[in-house]
Amino acid sequence: MKQKAVILDEKALSRALTRIAHEILEKNHGIGDCVLVGIRTRGIYLANRIAAKIGQIEGEPIPVGEVDVTLYRDDLSYKSADGNPVINGTNMPEVTGKKVVLIDDVLYTGRTVRSALDAIIDSGRPAQIQLAVLIDRGHREVPIRADYVGKNIPTSQLEKISVKMSEVDGEDRVVIFE
Repeated sequence: MKQKAVILDEKALSRALTRIAHEILEKNHGIGDCVLVGIRTRGIYLANRIAAKIGQIEGEPIPVGEVDVTLYRDDLSYKSADGNPVINGTNMPEVTGKKVVLIDDVLYTGRTVRSALDAIIDSGRPAQIQLAVLIDRGHREVPIRADYVGKNIPTSQLEKISVKMSEVDGEDRVVIFE
C-alpha cells in the first residue's frame, strides 16, 4: 500500500484528544460516575491520554480500564500460529451503575465496538455506554455511531487508516494508505 496522506500529526492528534476530553466532561457534567475503557490495543493508550487530560482539567483522576474483545468477535481474526485465539486479558474498573466511555482508535464497520459492548455488559450493568473514537471512517455494518470523534475521514473500502502511537510505534500520527 502507498501512503496517501498524513491525516493527523502529533500536535493535531493531541488537540483532538484534548477536545474529546472536554466534550466528555461537558456531556457528563464532570467525571463523578464515569470510567474510561480502552479497546485493546491503541484504544488503551488513547484512554490513558484522555484520562491524563481530564485529570489535568478536573484535578482528580478518572478510572481507566481496558477490554480485549478477542473472544467476543464474530470472526476470531486474532489467532496464534497454532490456530487458537490470542487473548490478552481484560482489566476493567467496576462498571455497574457507571457511565462508561468506550474508546477506540478507528471506527469502521462497528463490529469491534459491538464486541466490546458485549464484553462490558458481561462485566456489569453500566448506567450508560458512550463511544469515543479518534477516527471515524464510515462504512458501518452494524448500527453504531460515536458520541465523540476526533476526526471524520470518509474513505473508500480500499483505503486503510493507520494510527501510530508513541507507546507502541515510536511516533504519533494518523496516516491514510491507498
